[in-house]
Amino acid sequence: MRNPLRIVTVLLLAATGAALTGCSAPAVSAESTPAAAIRVGYFDNLTHAPALVGIHDGLLQKALGKTKLQTTQFNAGPAEIEALSAGAIDAAYIGPSPAINSYLKSKGQSLKIVSGVATGGAALVVADGISSAADLKGKTIASPQLGNTQDVALRYWLNKQGLKTSLTGGGDVTIAPTDNAQALTLFQAGKLDGAWVPEPWVSRFVVDAKAKVLVDEASQWPGGRFPTTVLAVSSTFFNAHPQTVKALVQGNADAVAALKNPASAATDINAQLKADTGKTLENAVILRALDHVAFDTDPDAAAFSTLAKHASAVGLSTPGSLKGLFDLTALNTVRSAAGQKAGPSGGLG
Repeated sequence: MRNPLRIVTVLLLAATGAALTGCSAPAVSAESTPAAAIRVGYFDNLTHAPALVGIHDGLLQKALGKTKLQTTQFNAGPAEIEALSAGAIDAAYIGPSPAINSYLKSKGQSLKIVSGVATGGAALVVADGISSAADLKGKTIASPQLGNTQDVALRYWLNKQGLKTSLTGGGDVTIAPTDNAQALTLFQAGKLDGAWVPEPWVSRFVVDAKAKVLVDEASQWPGGRFPTTVLAVSSTFFNAHPQTVKALVQGNADAVAALKNPASAATDINAQLKADTGKTLENAVILRALDHVAFDTDPDAAAFSTLAKHASAVGLSTPGSLKGLFDLTALNTVRSAAGQKAGPSGGLG
């Protein structure tokens, strides 16, 4: 007959050995330790409306539970991605191009895209007298920041039109990376000829400055759909706090759902803009902008390889693979619970 005490002793020794070697004993799951806080970056743009509504209505904080939401505003993606890479923030509502560039530069170590946020809502607006690409020769056009999503789109479109640009400001068309608010002021003063910007700045140029849309970026994409904003999380935070990442994804999905009513969405967006900037948007501007942006948690992952090619074509990308850029595990759990189809990772999961 076997000695029960011996069996217990052997099992304890085996468990101890496994723990020491790390071969078979499971580690304590990070699922049991949500983060005490999460620092999230976003822009005061309509293309980041789920962040604005999610913060104002408390939807992000509600989903995060005891994890404290801390937020920081940025003007454009490259500055925000620097903060994410430096560990100053943990997650970011961000345009695709800075996320792609960061991922490639870090050889896949910097971040994970965990959800979609917005599609559409970007355009080239110009002054009277400009009606074609040829009219842009010798002109100065603004973009939000060198290397941001609209900057890449502008340079790529000009390149397709046979117009040369330079990363330092020369060429057939001078591209002047400029803060969106300042670009509007300079345009109104006649010191800029146009700008490739996201909403609500497209609508502000059109309504407030009487600019006209020369190129709606939707016209450059099959089906008119292109990703404008995604939700990315630093790899360090993603690996340490999967439960908190899932909660953030849920909060973002709740905010996207809340944007289905344009009238109430406009009120909530303006309230958060007032809290952030002390200013609100005119009703005509915000309703026009909302009409040109779609909000969806599907990140349009299939478009990212094309976006990377565009950036490479204009000298704003690092060679490398985007494999692993997306982790939509949490998102697809959330989408399934809401009766939605899974968001495909486009082979980049």
